[in-house]
Amino acid sequence: MFKNVFGSGFLVRTAHVILTWVITLILFLHDTELRQQEETGQLVQPVLFVLLVLGSVLLYFAVSLMDPGFILSEDRDLQFTLGVTEEQQDMIPPTTKSLRQRRCGHCLLQQQPMRSKHCQTCQHCVRRYDHHCPWIENCVGERNHRWFVLYLAVQLLVLLTGFSAAPSWQQWLRSDGVLLAVAVLLALLSLVVLLLLGSHLYLVSLNTTTWEFMSRHRISYLKHCGADENPFDRGTFHNLWGFYCVWGTVVWEQVYFREGSDQV
Repeated sequence: MFKNVFGSGFLVRTAHVILTWVITLILFLHDTELRQQEETGQLVQPVLFVLLVLGSVLLYFAVSLMDPGFILSEDRDLQFTLGVTEEQQDMIPPTTKSLRQRRCGHCLLQQQPMRSKHCQTCQHCVRRYDHHCPWIENCVGERNHRWFVLYLAVQLLVLLTGFSAAPSWQQWLRSDGVLLAVAVLLALLSLVVLLLLGSHLYLVSLNTTTWEFMSRHRISYLKHCGADENPFDRGTFHNLWGFYCVWGTVVWEQVYFREGSDQV
């Protein structure tokens, strides 16, 4: 379920952890609101900030090392290689939608499950592929997407809390360059994480992925659909409920043909 922590991406993960704790130490060692509250015994915000930082680091490693939904090329279980079992294929009704059989020439899968894609970096096909994130050095897919969104939310809280606890702009300008550099970095990172979180929440509410949103004209099961047509959209509430509260592998072929999203 998890990768080797010392495997691919070790330097990226190490850099993330070092940067996170260096910024945290700077905020506590310099003349900031966090340090003032710590010195006066007002420990609620400092302790909450440290817990948020710790939680963000743990979530980062969980998302980074977690299996995003890799499909094994030699898996003989039809539920995982073909997306549906023979019994479930019999349940799919005849339809005017014609689908070209999607075969992966890299993994040698005879048929990719719907919404999966081969990642050139990870060298695996990934279920409900969203994108490959270089910062976590892992794909975002069916198994870790909800944790990735949660990580972004916690990381944004950490950045905003750290930014609010830092001195005012006037104090930054009068202080040394370290605090000013930290302030600029926190502001930039907050903007990036906010945009990422907002875009993912928007796509989740539509039950689409980054890959499908950006490349629908090249995807066999979407390119025949209209510009505003999404065969997986079941309404905002059901989309969010399915994303956050339904665990397990979804048979997207059945959802595509409007036969429900039975779990396998």
